[in-house]
Amino acid sequence: MKLTIVAATGGIGRHLLEQALAAGHEVTAVVRNPSGLSTPARVVTADLAVSGSAALETAVAGADAVLSGLGARSTADTGVAERGTRAVTEAMRATGVRRIVVVSAAPIGTVASPGRPHPPKHDPGDGFAMRYLLGPLVKAALRGHYADLARMEDVLRDGELDWTAVRPPRLTDKALTGSYRTAPGQNLPGGVRISRADVAHLMLRVLDQPETIKQAVGIAN
Repeated sequence: MKLTIVAATGGIGRHLLEQALAAGHEVTAVVRNPSGLSTPARVVTADLAVSGSAALETAVAGADAVLSGLGARSTADTGVAERGTRAVTEAMRATGVRRIVVVSAAPIGTVASPGRPHPPKHDPGDGFAMRYLLGPLVKAALRGHYADLARMEDVLRDGELDWTAVRPPRLTDKALTGSYRTAPGQNLPGGVRISRADVAHLMLRVLDQPETIKQAVGIAN
């Protein structure tokens, strides 16, 4: 399969790149800074934190799917998920590529956005502690980051592409297990963490799961 991986040097992107190559896929890696990147993948440089790039059409043309690990690494990067995803989807439409899988976050189903101004107050998969204790604290601390991801999901829902948004809880750097729980359209009861490697594993796995198209998918240990 021909895959384009956006933000291929990020926390999840590097796992996507490694796992996709190990599985024998033909990969194009879209990165902000290719310095020090050693990979057999084709590399395209584009800074999506600033704006879209004409290089994106070259990066996605001919791909069977695009996988995006875009997300703010710092407060200064807030907005990159929405802006970058908009630029990527525009390039996909221009080149006739339809399938895209992005990483979002577990709380996003309850975060208001222009496209969903009145989301559910609680996610059906969240227990008491997550609903009333941990969830509100995390959403307050990461308000800008989650608002960006919510707007990113708006971009996907407003378009006509075949998208899937993977929504993990707290990310860790533990090793790939390939053993985790998933749920369409909601979070996982008791799901508080997942490794970046396992998130990447699911993002690649859903490419063969047409039932995940136009769906958010929860993941957790």
